[in-house]
Amino acid sequence: MAELNAMLDITDLGADGLRRVLHLARSPVSDLGRPLEGDGVALVFEKPSNRTRHSMEMAVVQLGGHPVYTRGEEVGLDTREPVEDVIRVLAGYHRIVAARVFDHGHLVRMRDAAVTTVINLLSDHSHPMQALADALTMQREFGELTGRVVAWVGDYNNVARSLAEASLLLGMEVRLACPAGYQASDVELERLSGLGAAAISQTVDPRAAVVGAHAVHTDTWVSMGQEDDAAVRRAAFADYTVNTSLMALAADDSIFMHCMPAYRGLEVSADVFDGPRSRVIVQAHDRMHAARGLLTFMAGGS
Repeated sequence: MAELNAMLDITDLGADGLRRVLHLARSPVSDLGRPLEGDGVALVFEKPSNRTRHSMEMAVVQLGGHPVYTRGEEVGLDTREPVEDVIRVLAGYHRIVAARVFDHGHLVRMRDAAVTTVINLLSDHSHPMQALADALTMQREFGELTGRVVAWVGDYNNVARSLAEASLLLGMEVRLACPAGYQASDVELERLSGLGAAAISQTVDPRAAVVGAHAVHTDTWVSMGQEDDAAVRRAAFADYTVNTSLMALAADDSIFMHCMPAYRGLEVSADVFDGPRSRVIVQAHDRMHAARGLLTFMAGGS
């Protein structure tokens, strides 16, 4: 299997690559071998994270590699050193550099340096690692996802973008329910519609998006770095709480999903988040399995 130079967005994998990664993610660790044996994997974190750090470190170890966690201030992308200098130095130590950054452009420059494999752990543009876990959780629940319906309630942010890409590549119908001012643009919807035969639609009405849906997703209304706009954002999203009455409109076998951290009583009610339809903890655990599948794929493992 040829190695992929970079995975900055789900679309870098394509439909076939995405399905292969998910297959590897579902495979027992013993079947994957140790494709990272003796290799280092740099984990550069400008933004802290519970799930991303633990899932990636464990996935690297399970594949025989050595993870090295580095805080953003230790490398200082474009402050202490230019991005290109950082990636060229790290390439001498590590087979893969995985970075969680504020600016997606930094990842693009790492990739364009073409000195080592680069993985996007999160940027302001996309969150492909979360989307891989989301797809894995939905596959575990429903099996084949073609024809299933996924509803997103809230801000069309980096998490929503990657979820939409993965879902469409897997043949799912995607419905976005976003308040005015926080929606996907017409250009973005057109781009997404070209990813697969399934439909994508957008509305300001959460009820219209959720009715009959198999998986209902949401995210915090105020992400890291948006704290100054918290009051404005909470007012805009006041009618977008995923609660029991909204979930009652979904399919009988529907599940609720959230990338976490979650704020009960805001984007989701406590009875939904902690209720029988919630898969949020399984979804969080699937971050590790999805990471293992992606690392195996990108290292050319079987």
